Amino acid sequence: MRYPFRIALRWRPPRRFVYSLRVAVKIVDHPLVQDILLSLRDVTTEPDSFRRMAVRISVLLAAEALRSLPVREATVESPLGIAHGHRVATDVVVVPVLRAGLGMLDAVLELVPGARVGHIGLQRDEMTAVAMRYYAKFPPGLADSHVLMIDPMLATGGSAVEAVDLLKENGARRIQILCIVAAPEGIAHVERHHPDVDIFTPVVDRGLNERKFILPGLGDFGDRLYGTL
Repeated sequence: MRYPFRIALRWRPPRRFVYSLRVAVKIVDHPLVQDILLSLRDVTTEPDSFRRMAVRISVLLAAEALRSLPVREATVESPLGIAHGHRVATDVVVVPVLRAGLGMLDAVLELVPGARVGHIGLQRDEMTAVAMRYYAKFPPGLADSHVLMIDPMLATGGSAVEAVDLLKENGARRIQILCIVAAPEGIAHVERHHPDVDIFTPVVDRGLNERKFILPGLGDFGDRLYGTL
């Protein structure tokens, strides 16, 4: 039997949240990804180490998310003859959600140096957990591009839905979300609003606390990234 979603069979959502998972969730369970994730969770990890590991895990996650990019046949001349292969056949646009998403941007650009970059600025109200937009800037031609939206934490899903709303309003049709930690509540919220958007993450944690932080999570990603605790 074929299922309309891609998710590791060993993972099951917490019982208190029930949703159909029409949205495609890909659990990236590479051993190196899981090893780095545990170090990112560690409360003793200092900002300099946290930044390095954020880049390392983002490279691995982005490589998996971009696995399905369309390609075209191409040839080059090697020192010993003609070599046949493939080139990426689509424009890639990377859109970090500020500020935490910037910690993943350089990693993606290492993989796709020719990618164009947009930015979405969202500020979460700590009392209501509602995301408020303060900035948005995109390169032209989103309709013909493969858009990779990067935001380390998919918690309530409010920021993700707001960001995807903006991307679609500006013409984006092929969108993926790349995050480092996700909560079932966030996945469910994205599914309700954008079931056509794939989510790539190494883990779905057990849920949110009363302050809407992911448990066990890894704390505030932006604060740990920039040392603003």
